[in-house]
Amino acid sequence: MEKVKSLIFKKEIALTLVKFTALIGIATLAPLIGQQAIAGPIVNAVLFISVILLGPQSAILAGLVPSLIALSVGLLPAILAPMIPFIMMGNTILVITFDYLRKRNFWLGVISASVLKFLFLFGANSIVINLIIKEEIAQKIAMTMSYPQLLTALAGGLIAYLFLKSIKRA
Repeated sequence: MEKVKSLIFKKEIALTLVKFTALIGIATLAPLIGQQAIAGPIVNAVLFISVILLGPQSAILAGLVPSLIALSVGLLPAILAPMIPFIMMGNTILVITFDYLRKRNFWLGVISASVLKFLFLFGANSIVINLIIKEEIAQKIAMTMSYPQLLTALAGGLIAYLFLKSIKRA
């Protein structure tokens, strides 16, 4: 009986590692697409899906890598490099908020998490960008961290919902 329990436990760990590797791989490769309108929803969907399938700790880890990749491939302009820690924190806010509220209602979690991530990034961006670059350039670059963040997070929630529904987890 002990061997059966051990075997089941090892299988669960292996399955979790496969899921984590696949999801972090998708989150890492998404910025290589080079279009925020495509990569953003994919990364956000991975974060929502990771919360459901793996838990918030794994989802937070998955949210750390994409912004570094986005910077390295030029999706995130180099001038926004100081925003990377804030983007990572925004992803963490999304994960924690969604994890807490999804237990009441999936959509309440998605919408609340998306809005909080957007507000955090918009506020951080306003402060950071205005400190480091000229105002007329700052306004153009700041657009990247404004409403597109809200839209990509909401789109990611929809993608996650459709995926999770297809595997009967939403």
